[in-house]
Parts: sequence; C-alpha cells; structure tokens
Amino acid sequence: MFPTVREVLALGPVRHGAPRLVAGEAGLDRPVRWVHVAEVPDIATLLRGGELVLTTGIGLPGADAGLRAFIGDLAGVGVSGLVVELGRRYHTGVPRVMAAAAERHGMPLVELRRATPFVRVTEAVHALIVDAQLTELRATEEIHQRFTELSVEGADPGEVVRQVAELSGCPVVLENLSRQVLAYDPARENAELLLDGWEQHSRRIQPAGRTVYDPDSGWLVTTVGARGEDWGRLLLRWPGGGEWSSVRDAVTGAVSPPTRLTILVERAASTLALGRLIRRDAEGLERQIHRTLLTALLDRSRPVDEVALRARGLGLVLERRHLVGVVVRHRADDPESGPTGTGNGGDPGPARLRDLAEAVGQAVREANLTGLTSAVDDQAVGTLLALPDPAAEDRALASFAAALRRTRPESRPADVASIRAAGGGRGVEPGRGAGGLIIAAGAGVGSLREAGRSLIEARQVAEAARNDRRDLPIFRLPHVGLAGLLHLLRDEPRLQTFVERELGALLVYDAQHPREHLLGTLRAYLEQGRNKSAAASAAHLSRPAFYERLARIGRILDVDLDSVDACLSLHVALLALTAIRPS
Repeated sequence: MFPTVREVLALGPVRHGAPRLVAGEAGLDRPVRWVHVAEVPDIATLLRGGELVLTTGIGLPGADAGLRAFIGDLAGVGVSGLVVELGRRYHTGVPRVMAAAAERHGMPLVELRRATPFVRVTEAVHALIVDAQLTELRATEEIHQRFTELSVEGADPGEVVRQVAELSGCPVVLENLSRQVLAYDPARENAELLLDGWEQHSRRIQPAGRTVYDPDSGWLVTTVGARGEDWGRLLLRWPGGGEWSSVRDAVTGAVSPPTRLTILVERAASTLALGRLIRRDAEGLERQIHRTLLTALLDRSRPVDEVALRARGLGLVLERRHLVGVVVRHRADDPESGPTGTGNGGDPGPARLRDLAEAVGQAVREANLTGLTSAVDDQAVGTLLALPDPAAEDRALASFAAALRRTRPESRPADVASIRAAGGGRGVEPGRGAGGLIIAAGAGVGSLREAGRSLIEARQVAEAARNDRRDLPIFRLPHVGLAGLLHLLRDEPRLQTFVERELGALLVYDAQHPREHLLGTLRAYLEQGRNKSAAASAAHLSRPAFYERLARIGRILDVDLDSVDACLSLHVALLALTAIRPS
C-alpha cells in the first residue's frame, strides 16, 4: 500500500533537489508510511516507525557521539530513511560519522544538494500514499464483490480456489485437517511439483494463528471453518515480488504479503465455510416430493407430522409401520465410476444418477413394496421401505435386492454362502450378486421420528462398503466393523482432530525425518498385540533397534507404550488415519 524509499526518490520534487544516496542502500525498499519534517535531535520519541524524516540539520548535535545517538534513535523506532538538505548546516556533505552510523543500521541516508521546498515533497509523497490506499480499497472492494457473488451462486470449493488463484496469480491449495488436498489451482505452475509429497510438506507449516504467513515456506495460511468448528486450511504460496507489493516491517525488516492477499484468502475462507453450511442440492424447486420428504427425514428440516401428512397425500402410509432405510450406490471399482466410485473424476452425472433412481424405484414396485425413493446425495439413491411388521424385514430386503439385480444388467455372480450371510437369502437367486452396485440397509425402526437414523446408517454403510471385496446382496452395519465405522466418519472434523491429537507430533516428525518412518514402527508394534519381539521381526529390525525406536516414539508422543489404554487410543487413531488417507 505504501511507496518505498526508492520510489520516493524518483518523485519530481525530490529529483529537483539532486538527491544522492550516502548510505543504507539495502533499505531502499522500505515502505514510507508518512513524511515528517524535523529540526530537533530528540524527534525519535514522537515517531511510530515507517516515516521518512526530512531535515536541514540545523538542530542536530555537533559532536560525533550525538550524531551516532541521533541515527541510532531513528533506526530504533523504525524510520524508513533520513533526507538531509545541504546548505544550512552542512555545505559539502553530511558528516562521515553520520553516514557510517546509517550504513551500520541499514537506514537510507540521502543528501539533497539543491534547496528543496519540503512542502512539495510531503505533498507528492502523501498524494502517492492516498492514491495507493484508494487502489487498495478498490481492489478490496473487488474481492468482496467477487466472493459475495460466489456465495450467492453457491460456487463449489474448486471454483472458489480457482478465483483466488486468478486474482492473486499464485498457487492455491485447499486441504482438510488431515492435510489431504480437497481442491487446488497451480496458477500456471506445475501441478505435480506443487502436490508432490503434500502431506509432509504441509505438516511442516505450523503457523500460530488463524491467518499467518510462513516466510520459510512462502505459504500464506488461513483456517477454514465456521461456528467454532474448523475443517480445513486454505494455503496460498506467495514467495514475494510480482505485481503484489510486499509489506516490510519497519523495525524487524521482515517481509510479509500485502494486505490485499490476506483479505483475499480470508474472504475466500469465509466463502468456503459459508458454502459448506448452506449448500443444498441444486435441484431447487424442481425437486420431486419424494426427495423433499426423504431430505426432511435426513436433516429434520420439517416436522415429522408434516412428512407423514404429505406422504399420505402420495398414497404412502408411514405411520404405524416398520421402516427400513436402504441406500444404493456404485462400487468403487465400477469401471464407469472412476477410482472413487464416482464418474468423470468425481461426478456420476445427473443422467446416470437419475437412471439409478429409476431402477431403485422400479425394484421397489416389482418387489411389491411401498416407500419413498429418490437420490439422497450426488452419489447414492435411497429408499425408505414401509413394512407391515418387523418380521417382514429380511424377506422384503431380499426381494428388493433380487428385483434390483433383475433391473440392472451389470450383475456379477456371488456364492450362496455370501447370500445367506447377508441376512435372508429368501427370494434371492443363488449365484447372483449385487454386481457393480452396493445395497446397504440401516437398522429397522418402529416410528417415523427414527426413520432419519435408519437412512443415515444405510448411507454410511454403503459408503464404507465401497471398497469391500465381498459380494454381499445386502450390507448391514455389522459387516463393516470398526474399520468401516471409522471410514464412515473419516470426513468428520472431530475424528480428524482426534487423529491429529494422538498422532500429529509423530506425523510431523516423520515429515521432517522421512527415512525413519516411525509411524510404521508404531503400527507394527500395535498390530502384533504389543509383542515387541514379533513386532521387531515384522518390521525387519533388530530388537535393540526396534526398542530404541519405540522409546523415541514414546518421547515424541509423550505416552507410555506399555499402557493398554494409551495403545488402544493410538491403535484407533492409526485405523482412523488409514480410513482418512487415500488407499
């Protein structure tokens, strides 16, 4: 925002005075916050730092010690520089002792060899400062306007990150609390180099504060979250230079990004946090009634009585019924789904999701069942089956699974034992599996007020079973175990916070010492039931070396690895870390 000493020396009123730099060339890029005219030696007590001091020298001390003290006092408060007009006190040049002191402090000392009206200098510099401030305000207004529009439009995180990169011209990364990249824009740089070893690199950036610049790495970091719950970080790499002028601390000389960049990342973080809070399905008013009612049960956005009333208007009776939530989604290894079970690198496409919803609805009808059916998110289709009594649950689910397999041709074989293990087998064709689909069911409930819980459980089980190699007709909660439960919760900030609290110090250590890989040592120890000899053998280490590593892990994490409770907590954290990290 402020001009530098170098830029001030290039102004017309200053050049009119025939300026000559006597000392402190290293400080020419210091920002000039204000111009101050002074003719007394104790002026330093009235300054705040960042001023360019103008003087004729008539009031300066005559002794060398006094001049050294005068320069030292100015440098101590962080003035940007000192300009001395020759002709009143000094005729041929400033004293050598003054120049030497200024050079020692790195403070620019400039002589004006011709008489110069100081008022013209102050006017010119202050006009420059005001113009810069107006420019800064306009840029800030543009930032606020741009991100207000993004908030109103409901822009996704990728678009917000792209806008930050476009406005700054710098690489930008959005990560979660486990240092996984959620979105990025390399800003014309090499994306592979940007993201190579990202987790280790990110863990080395440990700023103290919500928005902090780390000069060692060149990353400006701000925390993303709302309502007291942080869920990620937005990082912008600013190595300095470019069209964004840096801000240099007048006292320490430390360089930090300009105010506009800080405003930019903080405004973007607010937009991301707001978007996460208010994002809803894009269908808007075109949403079908089934989806409206299922969504209301999932997020409790409508009274249960209203949901029941509107369902009756559709001919569906949900009161005094046994209700079971079912969710259907594609497997992670579905060739049309991409590596994460989603088509086209993360989006199955509305048409594909609509086809699946139609197939699920048709399967409900073919099985002579009744219920609400619609897409429940961008990846899955849900149905809330309304059964006459709990005894009909297994038979109804098996009939639904068989009907869906008949509707969807991409079925794969499954053995009879797997079908029986899924909980039913009645009405299921032996030798027919779920194919490229996961069918998951939540626990049956006896009232509409609990229906949301059954649907949520079904959706979580379906998500956890994406990578399950078994070909079960119906996945239930017991099939996914502890590892599956942690997989269900992997996006939960509280679980990520737990992992960071338990293992963060060790992950940081491994990031700084990648050859040691102490995390693997800890994993071997816990997986071998705390049997040190067996763990040393599994880790291919000698027992003394393994014991020394365990001791180091204990010191880093400040835990007793002989404690059952401590090891249980660490083991759960390791399982959670495995769920959080991509396979």
